[in-house]
Amino acid sequence: MSTDMVRWTVSVSRETDIAVRGFLAQHGMKKGDLSRFIEEAVRWRVFDRTMAEARSGFADMEPDALEDLIGEAVTATLATDKSS
Repeated sequence: MSTDMVRWTVSVSRETDIAVRGFLAQHGMKKGDLSRFIEEAVRWRVFDRTMAEARSGFADMEPDALEDLIGEAVTATLATDKSS
């Protein structure tokens, strides 16, 4: 996690607040852990959405063609890594 922090002001429902704080307390988390928990949740959500968009972009591609494309990308990446 970056050391450059920014402050967010967010609003959540009372139920969400109670659920998250209860979860953190049950797992022995302390002050400051709410920020880390939120950052991790946001990162996972962004990753999930990005993956969903990527998958939808290849949804109409035949499985064999997709496998070939992935293989080409892996080969190109490995070749680039070896030359670095």
